[in-house]
Amino acid sequence: MNGQVPAEGIMKTGDWGDSKVYRIACNCHDESHNHNIWIEADDHDIVVNIYTTGKTNWWSKTRWHHIWTLLTKGYIDTESSVHLNKQQALNYAETLTTAIADVEQFRKEYDAKRQSNS
Repeated sequence: MNGQVPAEGIMKTGDWGDSKVYRIACNCHDESHNHNIWIEADDHDIVVNIYTTGKTNWWSKTRWHHIWTLLTKGYIDTESSVHLNKQQALNYAETLTTAIADVEQFRKEYDAKRQSNS
């Protein structure tokens, strides 16, 4: 099995040359489970940020327990999941690999043009 183009479960939502944005859709069709991924080339490295909507286990403990945990620890534990079939998982990996190579190449070309103009 290989990555697909267009890729099942992957939607490109932005492309600015040195950064690309994708939405990885969860198989359960709940929008709050989607992963939003930003792949960016900055001046020093490639940065991959994955944004998700976290959920607490609020129902399993009392409200006061969560408030106390927040006051004493400074945070509440959350979790996020995305359910992918095999093809979607391969597409996710292939999208990351391709996007990293693309933004890295864009950054190198941009830096070379900037140096030649100096």
